[in-house]
Amino acid sequence: MDRKIWRNFDFVLLAATVLLIVFGVAMIYSATPDTPELQDLPRRQAVWALVGLALMPLVAAIDYRSLESLQKPLYALTIISLLLVLLMGQVIHGAQRWISGSSFQPSELAKVLIIVTLAQFLAQHEKEIGRFRYILISIIYVAVPMGLIYRQPHLGTVIVLAVIWLVMVLMAGMRLLHLGIFGFVGLLSAPIIWFSLKDYMQKRLLLFINPAGDPAARYNIDQALISIGSGGWLGKGYASGSQSQLHFLRVRHTDFIFSVIGEEMGFVGALVLFALIAIVLWRILRAASLARDSFGRLIACGVAALIFFQSFVNIGMNLSLLPVIGIPLPFISAGGSSLITLLIAEGLVQSVVMRHRRIGF
Repeated sequence: MDRKIWRNFDFVLLAATVLLIVFGVAMIYSATPDTPELQDLPRRQAVWALVGLALMPLVAAIDYRSLESLQKPLYALTIISLLLVLLMGQVIHGAQRWISGSSFQPSELAKVLIIVTLAQFLAQHEKEIGRFRYILISIIYVAVPMGLIYRQPHLGTVIVLAVIWLVMVLMAGMRLLHLGIFGFVGLLSAPIIWFSLKDYMQKRLLLFINPAGDPAARYNIDQALISIGSGGWLGKGYASGSQSQLHFLRVRHTDFIFSVIGEEMGFVGALVLFALIAIVLWRILRAASLARDSFGRLIACGVAALIFFQSFVNIGMNLSLLPVIGIPLPFISAGGSSLITLLIAEGLVQSVVMRHRRIGF
């Protein structure tokens, strides 16, 4: 590999990502005091971050164009890993998302593998993407892993994959007429989708529509709003939030970590978080605009869609603007699978931007 391509390595993207990770580890530490089963979590998150940051340049060193020939093996790997979860996965808190003996969630890695393989399919059929047949094939292509993940069950990841598909096909040139057809079919299928949801999924959606229907079920959402509202401009201070430190706020190290940030760091701390996420998205979209080919452009668009949508939904859940569907805040929430997967995805983006021009002297 020519060393000259490293001149194009995006250190701004790396710096913003590292700052987000450091911010996340610090907030996880603040969110888990006096909780014996979680006290080792900040250290584990830091170790996962180091592993992910070591993998990022290794992935960046690989020419992303070489992955085009690996579409079928990568897709097969995705399906096999998800099948293994259903066949021999361990059940934790009613969900079967981990292969027994492992702490890694294949559904997280599936997000990146689907981005790569879908990008290859769309780039290969770029000239025919205006034909409905290829749009239909692309949705079937994504529907298989979505169905396997839904069986775990993990509705949040299913929705993330659907959004990634939508953004990528739109960037590939999907006709608005076809988008309207899918939207109409989605509306007709709404009753079927509703009755296929698990009871707790239906309750979460009903609770969002009618917050007064079950005050007990709204407990954590109310605590999240109290946390964010009490933070004011500058917050109560690091590790000084009453709702988090006194454990009124549940799952505060994962889904509701933004509430801890709002309470302890205030509006200014939230703005810092928004700014760092915005920088990450800006640099990834910059990579998409610089990409030499459609394959690289679609990879970058898929990664941007992943990070933006998860950030938007997680923060929306904490503010009670969206229903709770269990989506982590990128780079911030505790979780090794999510963090390592995001850093691998950024490695792919770095590979795209590093090779956006011919090597000069």
